[in-house]
Amino acid sequence: MTVLCVDFGGTEIKLGMLDDANILTSATLPNTGNEADLDAVRDAAFRMSTASESPIDAVGIAVPGVVDRKRGALVAAHDKYDWATGRDLRVWATETFDVPAVIENDARAALLGETTFGCAAGETDAVLVTLGTGIGTAALIDGVLLRGAHDHAGILGGHITVDIDGPVCNCGNTGCAEAIASTWALRRDAAADPVLAAALGTEAQHLGIKDLIAHADHPVVAPVLDRYLRAWGAAIVGVCHAYDPDVVIVSGGVMRSADVLLPRLTEYVHSHLWSSSFRPPLLTPDAPEHSVLLGLSAAAPRKDLP
Repeated sequence: MTVLCVDFGGTEIKLGMLDDANILTSATLPNTGNEADLDAVRDAAFRMSTASESPIDAVGIAVPGVVDRKRGALVAAHDKYDWATGRDLRVWATETFDVPAVIENDARAALLGETTFGCAAGETDAVLVTLGTGIGTAALIDGVLLRGAHDHAGILGGHITVDIDGPVCNCGNTGCAEAIASTWALRRDAAADPVLAAALGTEAQHLGIKDLIAHADHPVVAPVLDRYLRAWGAAIVGVCHAYDPDVVIVSGGVMRSADVLLPRLTEYVHSHLWSSSFRPPLLTPDAPEHSVLLGLSAAAPRKDLP
């Protein structure tokens, strides 16, 4: 079965035609922030289907926010995808491609992908923390993705307060890990601090966490990266205390620098967990950019099922 998987990310849209874990073809589109992105996805999907000679049997869609799975709609993604909020994307996909569709939070999809096909395949108790434009989290307990009564459970680990005197987050909370250590937080801070911006050597609006890592030896940048690592570590400690996993998956494009980040994150987490807590290994996917696509392939409804 061929599944069209669409990952609406914070800065770009990733598409893939997948048969289970086999990526037949993939593409990346810019996120323009308006409804025209759906037209671009449609056109790209039909081109990919033709090029791979694979008809689309199902569609999986991931978005970076709270998803009401009963309505097939994005409920909230602060400062992201305003045009999609409240819209039933399953209906759009079904009408566009004439196949069944599923919509999922991107972190939950990534966790499903990595525990089904990826670096934690076969694990039934796991959490995922994805680092990038924001901080996404998800939890798998006894083999079941945690959702909660209102679809908010497990996915707001990036909005754990790690500094009660920290900046106000776009979610309305104070001192969230995401408000301290994310791409949008870095761009905010660099715009307000010309010394930091000069040290990073890139205009604030184009900065990414990769720029912190690339300039990690700079005396201005080093303490900023250290604060990011401590904020990420505190968020991971929080989800470990909440869900008691056997393994922690740390994903996101920034984890292409896992050799730099993962040892420091592991040290922080293991030294800050409750005294009797299990010290789970921290893993990172071989291809973190594909985690969401793999999860959507695993979650996709089958055409012959109701």
